[in-house]
Amino acid sequence: MITLRMARPADAPAIARLHVQVWRSTYQGLATPAAYAALDEPRRLSQWQEKLQQPGTAQVLLAESAGQLVGFCLVDAPSHPQFGEHAEIKSLFVSHKHQRQGIGHRLLGAAAREMQKLGYSSIALGVVEGNDGAMRFYRALGGAPAGNYIDPGPLWLSSNVIYVWPDIRHLAAVK
Repeated sequence: MITLRMARPADAPAIARLHVQVWRSTYQGLATPAAYAALDEPRRLSQWQEKLQQPGTAQVLLAESAGQLVGFCLVDAPSHPQFGEHAEIKSLFVSHKHQRQGIGHRLLGAAAREMQKLGYSSIALGVVEGNDGAMRFYRALGGAPAGNYIDPGPLWLSSNVIYVWPDIRHLAAVK
């Protein structure tokens, strides 16, 4: 059984560990070797500790199975001008063992509901070009390609495709 909940500061180590595991397998061959090597667990832990202690609009939702973290989603106000007024899904990661079980879909639905409460009527995300599995997933959920941008990274200038749900209610309806 999968349960969803909001993250707490104490969740940072588990989030960092899962983030690195899934990121490294997903972006091997897409990210530069320098970015791949530098984005390790200590770096991610520092980032997650900071994110979970900051007040603001960011919402971090966790998916757990038997008390173990199996996925997470970070959604916040837009960080790039290309996202306009859309809420931005900044991260969505599900352990490879738990993919294709509806967890990503449920996390996106919960993230959309949280941002809807904050007054957002639409939602978007960026997908690294070449991450074809993610692009198929977002299209299957009704996301529409709406442009491209270069993410300045801190370590990697990645080319991204923006997917938009112009009516946040479509994702928010997913339970």
